[in-house]
Amino acid sequence: MIQYFKNINNQTVAIDKPENGIWVNLVPPLKEEEFHELSEVLEIPIEFLRDSLDIDERPRYEIEDNVKFVVIKTPAENNSFNDSDAYYITIPICIILTHNHIVTVNSFDNGAIKKFLNTFEKRHPDKRSMMVLKIFEKVVQNFMEYLKEINHKRNLYEQKLYDSNRNEELLNLMRIQKSLVYFVTALRSNELMMLKMERTNFLGLTEEEREFLNDLIVDTSQALEMANIYTNILSSTMDAFASIISNNLNNIMKRLTSITIVLMLPTLITSIYGMNVEIPYQTTAHAFYIPVVLSLAVSIIIAWYFMKKKWF
Repeated sequence: MIQYFKNINNQTVAIDKPENGIWVNLVPPLKEEEFHELSEVLEIPIEFLRDSLDIDERPRYEIEDNVKFVVIKTPAENNSFNDSDAYYITIPICIILTHNHIVTVNSFDNGAIKKFLNTFEKRHPDKRSMMVLKIFEKVVQNFMEYLKEINHKRNLYEQKLYDSNRNEELLNLMRIQKSLVYFVTALRSNELMMLKMERTNFLGLTEEEREFLNDLIVDTSQALEMANIYTNILSSTMDAFASIISNNLNNIMKRLTSITIVLMLPTLITSIYGMNVEIPYQTTAHAFYIPVVLSLAVSIIIAWYFMKKKWF
């Protein structure tokens, strides 16, 4: 679906057809017919529009026929029904700068474009480079918010894991770890793309805009550092819990083995006294109590020894 927005008297107004100095936003569902229509009307290479459909598209920029094309990754919630998939993934936002328009293409709904739309009345469509930087700013803000949410979830699942040691919490932590892998990869690619963009001045930025881009690079580096820290903490936590679970299993097996030994020796004694052969003291009046007392004595001695060794 194609959306056209124009800033009129500091108000964002949706219009029905493209005009000069407007923002064109493509949102799902995306259709091939719309790609062809937009490509002809705005003179955009159709490959730029189709690249947005590839969820694995890496952050990059290029220029063709004086049309500038920028791809940046932004976080999004994963709507997969598979319980083992990551909570969050990263999706591409394609930004296209024509002679008179700024075009954004989204293969999925994402918060960065929604935030940009909410503040569009404060923008000047004629300053297209600054608008691109503002989209970058919303992307960085989204990463920060999702990272804080991930850290909060991690703390909750860790606390539950301390109390229960269930597999469910471990699986949830694994899903968070997958999300962090997506974030680290996307943030690193975004940072490299911004650094290259700053070095080449691809957008033709003014001095003020270059300072703003430099601030965005710093914020992206900070988000990347946060993602790396959370990843390291989570990896250490999962390794520690794996060791704890393994140690608990060893302790349980040790207790079960000790109980088996305590029960095995009395069973051996009673089995010997149950043989159909001549056995000492079998004719006495206390023949029944001899194996019973002997079994209890052996069990108590062995149990005392194991308790002294702290095997119980």
